[in-house]
Amino acid sequence: MKKKILFLALAFVSLCCGVQAQDPHFSQFYANPLYTNPALAGTAVCPRFSLSYRNQWPGLDAFKTFTASYDQHFDFLSGGIGVMVMSDAQSEFYRTNTAALIYSLRLKIARDVYVNVAAQASLTNRSLDWDQLSFPDMIDPRYGFIYTTMAERPEDLSHTYFDVGTGAVVYGENWFVGASAFNLLRPDDGFISYNRIPIRFTANAGMRFNLARDQRRTNAFFGAPIISPNIIYSYQGKFQMLNYGLYLDWSPFIVGAWYRQSITFDNSDALVLMFGLQYQSLKIGYSYDITVSKLSNASGGAHEVTLGAQLPCPEKRKKVKPIKCPSF
Repeated sequence: MKKKILFLALAFVSLCCGVQAQDPHFSQFYANPLYTNPALAGTAVCPRFSLSYRNQWPGLDAFKTFTASYDQHFDFLSGGIGVMVMSDAQSEFYRTNTAALIYSLRLKIARDVYVNVAAQASLTNRSLDWDQLSFPDMIDPRYGFIYTTMAERPEDLSHTYFDVGTGAVVYGENWFVGASAFNLLRPDDGFISYNRIPIRFTANAGMRFNLARDQRRTNAFFGAPIISPNIIYSYQGKFQMLNYGLYLDWSPFIVGAWYRQSITFDNSDALVLMFGLQYQSLKIGYSYDITVSKLSNASGGAHEVTLGAQLPCPEKRKKVKPIKCPSF
């Protein structure tokens, strides 16, 4: 019954109200690099594949998001190319599918300092499954949802639109600073009323500190221990979110902790714990969001699983310096 009420509330908001829709968010930001900032396309230099799955608020069966991406640096383009697809299911009846193409130009601006600037074009389809919706006139006081609704079915339950985004990242040997903007065309995603998607801004920064006494030395199993503090700020519509965290990379193991809080409402949202394993060209990560807001008892937190692979570079290529951002 609780899930039915949730579906009813979400359906009402989706159909009737001019809400400020929010894009999906992830906790393993750099395991999903192109979604975090399109300027990260090609920054690993060699071909890179990334997969991620996020189940947010499983206690409410609310949001399930899947992404897949590929990116690589090409010498003849002086930059990188990236391709990303995403499928976001909001409960049982509302789904968003997106495909994006990215080009990132790489420039050297000083000794050991580089900048990547990127442009992204995307095509998105949002669809509503009317048969999965529940309405008040379907409720029997004793037996629950047993009737057929008399609500008028909208003519168009599928909506497709084009959009663009951009991003930039400046990086050196052991640091990086970036910013990105999405939904720049502010397309309409409403089914009945006109609803323009707000622009999403993101800023991110991070550093790396090698803790080894001899930074060149590694043993037979562990690499040099590296601490990496990071911060990510996002703003969309009326909502502002701040994420700050720390990674310990002691290859082949990586552990991390993030804290997410809402600036708009001045409250905490979640504590994120992450564990990753990387071996040669493969990496796998798992994170869990411990909800610390008022939803904690009902939401069930959030599970996120990522899988990445980095293939060998072509033999004949220029020497290009990759960005040393976190793996997860």
